[in-house]
Amino acid sequence: MYNKFIITQNGVLVFGNVFLHRDLLPKGDTTCYGGGLWRVDNQRGCILLYGRSFDFGPPQFQFMKRVNEAEPPGSLGYPIFYMRQWLEQEVLELVWPLV
Repeated sequence: MYNKFIITQNGVLVFGNVFLHRDLLPKGDTTCYGGGLWRVDNQRGCILLYGRSFDFGPPQFQFMKRVNEAEPPGSLGYPIFYMRQWLEQEVLELVWPLV
């Protein structure tokens, strides 16, 4: 199982620990606005998103409206950053909260 995320058709950033990104789709949905992998960085106090979904492509954050805060890591209240060049790069793009 892997820490993966997607952005649903309703614009919700959904986190999960699954084998396939499609396992995170809401019932009845067949696609989403991309996805990738995530990890919590407690040292910096943030959630790091990186990579892309092989099924749905890279995340399209312009369609994101909210974060599913029902369970961790969304419920932690940490800011969320995207690392476009995977975990080797230190350039962080703020994704949430929206400014």
